[in-house]
This record gives sequence, C-alpha cells and structure tokens, in this order.
Amino acid sequence: LIRLLLLAFAVVCIVLALLRPQWGKKDEKAVQEGRDLLVLLDISRSMRAADFKPNRLEFAKLKLKTLLSKFECERVGLVLFSGSAFVHTPMTRDFRAFELFLDQVDVELISSGTTAIDRAMMKAVDVFSRSEDRKNKLVLLVTDGEDFSVNFGLAKQKAKELGLRVITYGVGTTDGAPVPKFKSDGTQAGHEVGDDGKIAMSKLGEEQLKMISNSLDGIFVRSSYSDGDVDKIVEYVSGFEREKFGEESFSIYEERYPIFTGLAAACLALEWLLW
Repeated sequence: LIRLLLLAFAVVCIVLALLRPQWGKKDEKAVQEGRDLLVLLDISRSMRAADFKPNRLEFAKLKLKTLLSKFECERVGLVLFSGSAFVHTPMTRDFRAFELFLDQVDVELISSGTTAIDRAMMKAVDVFSRSEDRKNKLVLLVTDGEDFSVNFGLAKQKAKELGLRVITYGVGTTDGAPVPKFKSDGTQAGHEVGDDGKIAMSKLGEEQLKMISNSLDGIFVRSSYSDGDVDKIVEYVSGFEREKFGEESFSIYEERYPIFTGLAAACLALEWLLW
C-alpha cells in the first residue's frame, strides 16, 4: 500500500511539474542598447511626382518600413519638412507605433509646397542638442533633393559642430517627372507649371545630396525598387557602436517545477527501496 501511495504521489508531482507552476515575483533589469536614427522626411509637393510608384512620398514610406524590419535594437524618430519642419514622432523603439504615425503622413500636413532642407537640418540639430552625451548622432535625410534653402550653410555648420552624420536617400530619377496638382476633394487637376507656362519637371537633385552627405561624414544612397538601397543604410548604421539608452525594470514569476520534480524523484527512490 505504501509503495502504491508513493507511486501515485510521484505521478501527481510529475504532472504538476509538467504544468510548470510559478509563484513569487523576482525583479529583473534589462539594459537597453542601440543607436539613434532621426529620419527627416520631405513632404513637399514635388514628392507627389510619380517617377517611383505610386509616388515618391508613398515609395519613401514603404522603404522606411522595410528599413525598420531590418533593424534590431535601434531608436527611430521622424521629422517632417517642406518649407518648415516639425517633430512628428519622437525617438522610439516601438516600431509599430512609428509605422502607424508614418501611415498618417501626407503632403497636406505642412501647407508650404517648397523644400527647405536647411529647416530640416536645424530641427535635427535641435533634437540631438538635447542629448549631447550620445556619441553617434545619425540622420537619414529622405528627399528628392530639390532645395530652396536660405541658410543651408549655417545649418550645415551647426550640424557639423554637433557631430551629425547624415545619410542622404535620394527619391526620384534624374530624368524627373511632372508634379501633379490636386483639388480639395483629392482629384487630380493637371500638373504644376513653371514661370514659362510649361509643365514643370521635378528631377532628383543627386549632386546636392552627395554634397550634403560628403560634407557631414555620411553616405548617399539612391532609391531603387530592390532592397539594395535599404541594405546599404542598415550596413552603415550597424557600423556604429551601440549605446546605452537606459535600463528597463520588470518582474517575473519564479519557476517552481523543480520542487515537484524533486519530490517525484524522492518518492520513486523510496518506492524502489521498499521493493
């Protein structure tokens, strides 16, 4: 009878151990490390040109989502700009939230239709000046390169003094494409025209973007339908040392199944001795 009771108790203990019971909380800390990347996204009217489908802006948004899917431990922020610039998404590791904010982006968010890269650069300087302890200050400038900056020289100087490294990602083609005009109801109403009355062609300002990246210790990447462009950005960013963002505290329940496996083993040993 005693042997049967020991066997039964051992079986019960084994079943309980398989259920992996947990009780009693234990506090843990995880160090958060990675790199900060601030995206400057051009939402001027020329980003509606369709030399990349469905248009430059939507293509750029898709590429940014691909970029996020290849990142592991980075923090990403988003600045939108045309004639002015503002922080749309602060630095975050929550890529799903970032993508939700990105989906809301449209050229109508800023009324000015021109492009002022100097405003975007000054906003990047402002963002990173609040975290001067960061060794690596990485900026991804996503634009077609058409620029009507007034104080770009000053913006570049400030960026260099702060140690910004700027990756320029050129969206568009050197052949260019017309810029569509839209009515208030969203329907297209022809194309933008120049001072000469002819349809204006918006072309990729590749030389301007190369100049920016070269002067600010970055790289120039031309957009493409393959993932080769995104891979170049990931490779460049991955070359920088990860830095500590902070520590995340969390609690976990302690595993208690070893108690039951130990009891089961003891019961089986006693049962064997009583054989």
